[in-house]
Parts: sequence; structure tokens; C-alpha cells
Amino acid sequence: MRHRIFRQNSEQDVFTDLLFNTLLGFAFMFAIAFMLISTPEKAGDIESKAEILITIRWEDKHPDDVDALVEDPQGGLVWYHNRDTGLMHLDRDDRGVFADNITINGVKVSNPINQETVTVRAAQPGEYVVNLLHYKSNYSEPLPVTVKVEKLNPSVSMVYYGTHQLTGSGDEKTAIRFTLDAQGAVANTSQRPKKLITRATSAKS
Repeated sequence: MRHRIFRQNSEQDVFTDLLFNTLLGFAFMFAIAFMLISTPEKAGDIESKAEILITIRWEDKHPDDVDALVEDPQGGLVWYHNRDTGLMHLDRDDRGVFADNITINGVKVSNPINQETVTVRAAQPGEYVVNLLHYKSNYSEPLPVTVKVEKLNPSVSMVYYGTHQLTGSGDEKTAIRFTLDAQGAVANTSQRPKKLITRATSAKS
């Protein structure tokens, strides 16, 4: 009888130890997972800060190709052949319907939106020039293109919003010129024409 009781107690002790170790293992794995979520590696961080966002849009699914050309106060120029200069970056180069369709796992996915965006990551005092280039035209009718310039910090404010008519391949128009002061505030705007594509192509060659 005493042997049977001892055997039962031993079996219960083994089961209790196994259960305790299992729970301890789950708690340890949970703690490790929580630490990995809470403290990501600094090397994986992505700096997404921007001061100015420039967006140009034209009709969705339209086959024409429109390009943004933006000049900073130091003379740096961002366009489709130079996507990054100084503190500016061309985030999206849209070529109309070209490359709007991609196939993922045998399924065709379409992005009908025609949009180019340029970000200014830090405000430099001086004048910025935002031009539109009708790179490729497929119709004789003018193409309306909207331009939006937003100042993002300390809160979002509209610097400019307007629509411009592009009239065919090679047509370049100055949408807006804006000047930032030493504090990063918009001090002046104008629409005096300034050609940028000639300088851009000569620099490329």
C-alpha cells in the first residue's frame, strides 16, 4: 500500500515538473518575442522625415507621360534621369500606362493612378522651381495636370495647388516657384517661366 502511494506521488511529481517546464518554456519564448518586437534593430529603421511634398497628377489610365522637374536653391535638379540630389528625391516616376500592369503569382495587378511625387527632406533657404514636362503625348487635345505643393512641418499647409494645360510632347511649363526663408517659412511665390529641361539634358550629356 505504501509502495503504491509512493508510486502515485512520484508520477504526480514528474507530471508537475513536466507541466512547469513547459509553461516556463512558453513564458521564455513569449518574453523573447516581446523584446524583439519592442526593441527593433536601429539598422533597420527608415528615416521618412520630409519637409516639402510635391505631387503632380493627371487623368488615371491616361497613356501620356508627364515628368516633374524640380530645382533647389543650390541649383540641384531632380528629374527622371537624376532621382536624387542634395536633399530632394523623386519618389515616383510615372510613365503613363507603361509598366502599370504587373503579374504576381499569375494574377495581373493594375495601378491606374498617374502620379509623380518629389520630397524635400530638409528645408534650405532660397527658391525652388517646379516644372512640368509633357514627355510623351498621344493626343492632340491639351492634357490637364494638377500640381500640389505641401509644407509638412510643424503642420501640413498648402503652398500651392493649381492645374496646368500641357499641349504636346516637349511642352515644358513652370507650375510654381516658391522661396523659403531662413526659418523654413514660405516667403514668396511666383509663376515666372524658367526652362529646366535644357540644363538637365546638357548636364546629362
